[in-house]
Amino acid sequence: MNVRLLIDAIVRETTVLIAQLATSGGLRAPLAHVAGQVFAELAAELEREGVPKKVSADMFGLALRTYQRRTQRLDPSQTDRGRSLWEAVLDHIAQNELVTREQLLKRFRRDDPRSLRGVLRDLTESGLVFASGRGPRAVYRVTTADELDKMRRPDRDGVEAFVWSVIFRDGPVTLERLLELTRLGRVELDKVLEELVGGGRVERVESGGSVQYRSRQLVLGLDDASGWEASAHDHFAAVARTITRKLRSDARASRGDEVGGSTYHFEIWRGHPLEEAVLGELKRFRERMSVLREQVDRHNRSAGMPASRLQVDAYYGQSILELDDSVAARGPAEAELDEEHDDEDA
Repeated sequence: MNVRLLIDAIVRETTVLIAQLATSGGLRAPLAHVAGQVFAELAAELEREGVPKKVSADMFGLALRTYQRRTQRLDPSQTDRGRSLWEAVLDHIAQNELVTREQLLKRFRRDDPRSLRGVLRDLTESGLVFASGRGPRAVYRVTTADELDKMRRPDRDGVEAFVWSVIFRDGPVTLERLLELTRLGRVELDKVLEELVGGGRVERVESGGSVQYRSRQLVLGLDDASGWEASAHDHFAAVARTITRKLRSDARASRGDEVGGSTYHFEIWRGHPLEEAVLGELKRFRERMSVLREQVDRHNRSAGMPASRLQVDAYYGQSILELDDSVAARGPAEAELDEEHDDEDA
């Protein structure tokens, strides 16, 4: 497949998933930051791959100067070195009872004003900062711990599971990197880490004068009502990273693969002689992997963990789409008439 066609197809499927997440449970999650986030992370990843800025600009269809201005707005604060503008602004507001936009523009005068306005919009939409008024006289104050608790408490377990999954995959990881990966505020992340470390799910270790967080395991129970976001992220990351690692080694599949995946499509119906064999595979996979994981964990506890080891991500996904050729064959016009008739009967 042409690489551009593949990229377009993956973007299309990903936007469908994002739209579904943004509207799940009747919610309407803010999406204003998505375009900037995608650009920033793509640009950073291209840089890590050794792609020169001029080439990256060409890949985005931008002039080099435009590309540089755009990346600079997403870079760490030029006023408070060593921290992102997002974190620096939140900390400054937290240190003051009330701050006007005019005062913030003066305080962060070395940063791009448009970037500052974007950060303020993101902080208010996320609920970490309250705003009142408009223009230069708009006033900002940080959300109190009690207010955060009232807003976040129903979903605190889900946030903890999400942070746990990030630490498991990307650890050992510093607090600064966790702020970047999770997009949580410093106050909230500190509370979550305190719970995770206190509960023994995450370890806090010091290495080379730096504090890092790591986790040896990630277990999200089937009966746990919270943490579905962490599970969805874990599934998606496993698939994406498997494809990435396969592309870096050898995109072609072979019988002896240790990295890769296979997708199989079945068309069956209720009452089909192989219905249970197909639909029951998800249950059997979970049972087999749970037993295998316990065997591996038991051996690792008794034998100890060597410094050099492999992390193997095994993933099985299964979905069902209801098909009805009798409706599709009649065409959209007749199908719409049926829907209208059904509505009248209702």
